[in-house]
Amino acid sequence: MLSHLSVQDDLMVVKSMQDVQPILQSVKDKVEVGDVGSKDMKHAATIPMVVIEAYMNRVGLTFQEFLRDKEHIKAMLNDKSLEGFRVWKGAV
Repeated sequence: MLSHLSVQDDLMVVKSMQDVQPILQSVKDKVEVGDVGSKDMKHAATIPMVVIEAYMNRVGLTFQEFLRDKEHIKAMLNDKSLEGFRVWKGAV
């Protein structure tokens, strides 16, 4: 992940970028071979930090708030636009 810092109108702006293609390919490979975890412990998704940061910025959360409220994680796992990061496609 690459970050770029700048100052705009007396505010520090951080822009994060990440090539997520390797993660998407890894998820696709796991799905193709059925590597979705065990019956008791499913591997739901591999979501890059840059995607989590974008979500937190969009809804106005700190990382601690994001981790504390499992509804945010559930919302991301059920977001159709993030389906490419889902390993196990079952209901969360």
